[in-house]
Amino acid sequence: MRYALLPVLVLATLFAQKQADTKPLAEPAAVNPQSVPDKNNLLGLPPVPIPANNPQTPDKIALGDKLFHDKRFSVDGTVSCSKCHDDKQAFTDGLPVSVGHHGLTGTRNAPTVLNAAFNQSQFWDGREPDLEGQAKQPLINPVEHGLADHKQVLEIIRTDPAYLATFQSVFDVSAKKLTIDHVAKAIASFERTLIAGNSPFDRYYFNGKTDAMTDAQIRGFELFVGQGRCVSCHTIEQDHALFTDSRFHNIGVGINQIQQDIPRLTQAFLEAKNKGGQVDTMVLTDKKSSELGRFAVTDELSQIGAFKTPTLRNVELTAPYMHDGSLKTLKEVMVHYNNGGVNKAGERVNDFLSGGIRPLNLTDPQLNDLVAFMKALTSAWSGSKYANPIPTQAAN
Repeated sequence: MRYALLPVLVLATLFAQKQADTKPLAEPAAVNPQSVPDKNNLLGLPPVPIPANNPQTPDKIALGDKLFHDKRFSVDGTVSCSKCHDDKQAFTDGLPVSVGHHGLTGTRNAPTVLNAAFNQSQFWDGREPDLEGQAKQPLINPVEHGLADHKQVLEIIRTDPAYLATFQSVFDVSAKKLTIDHVAKAIASFERTLIAGNSPFDRYYFNGKTDAMTDAQIRGFELFVGQGRCVSCHTIEQDHALFTDSRFHNIGVGINQIQQDIPRLTQAFLEAKNKGGQVDTMVLTDKKSSELGRFAVTDELSQIGAFKTPTLRNVELTAPYMHDGSLKTLKEVMVHYNNGGVNKAGERVNDFLSGGIRPLNLTDPQLNDLVAFMKALTSAWSGSKYANPIPTQAAN
């Protein structure tokens, strides 16, 4: 049943138009000394957007750091935000899908928090628009922190004199007026300091250092913007590169294995939502529902199996890959795309595959060069964390 034939054709047209409008260059840009950060890890990145209603302060960031690493905010006292977003693992956990309280597993791979400040939406399906909204969900998800409600978080804070004093200082709020929004704002403020640019690619492309990348990485970059067409979704702008278009695409991961279940799944999911079912709970507790992707948020058939384009920055450090952690290595990822959205050449693609996903006909040495380029997107590591200043750019 090809529900999405028309939307796929539209996507293909848009993809072709996007390619026509994109003029990537495989040469380093001319150096503009006025625009090149020298020590703040922002080389290759735009200014960090900061919400007007949640300005950054050192004390708020320190509070968010403490909250981010506090295991008490879980039903069994073992799960903090940092369990799935480990400082020492590029703020991921190295697992296909994350493990929550009492060893329960979800259905999705933990994306890195590095540079999440630039995301136009959060989670693989984009169900939250900002870091503040994202911070609140795992606490009460039944397979993550497992708390019954946010009141339990506030109860822990209200019995901790150090927390109470800090919240009073940072937000000028008493224990009685403390809300989960204050907690989320502090965590989000900390996460907005996890900024990582200044990779070999950035020094090559934006700082004009022609020796910053190896020959293999330069060849891989030429494929990235050329025959591989990776840049169509993992975008590079004139003065910065987030390596994501912030859109949602069905690239043939996960959904390929449940095609026969789509009619039943979509109907059952919509019925459950209409009865008050929570999207985050349904997609993290049922593997097949998880594969519905962006559809679970929008109810649009054209977005079945579509997931957010992740950034490629520091991708060398964040294996395994894809929303379900099903691809173990960067080489496997390259093979999947080279095959046109299937893991093995000749397999049937799903009916909802995004337009533009098709065989690339790259050779094995070319795939290796692409992998080499991916490694040029790794930022300089400073101890267990990236060293960053307090960003000051206000979001409109």
